Amino acid sequence: MLKTRLKELREDKDLKQKNVAEILGIAQTTYSQYELSKRDIPYEVIVKLAEFYNTSVDYILFLTNEKEAYKKD
Repeated sequence: MLKTRLKELREDKDLKQKNVAEILGIAQTTYSQYELSKRDIPYEVIVKLAEFYNTSVDYILFLTNEKEAYKKD
């Protein structure tokens, strides 16, 4: 399920896996493995992805269906 959310977020921004991998400072093959759920994603990477896509970690992890990022107090 995680792979679907990551792919959806990436495609919504018309990005290739290579683009996201460059933003994260990782190899495209590593990012591909994250997207396909073949490799666990480090917490720090999930946080970076949530910030980049302006969403929440909860959304990426399917803990909510609310795509909007939480408001910071």
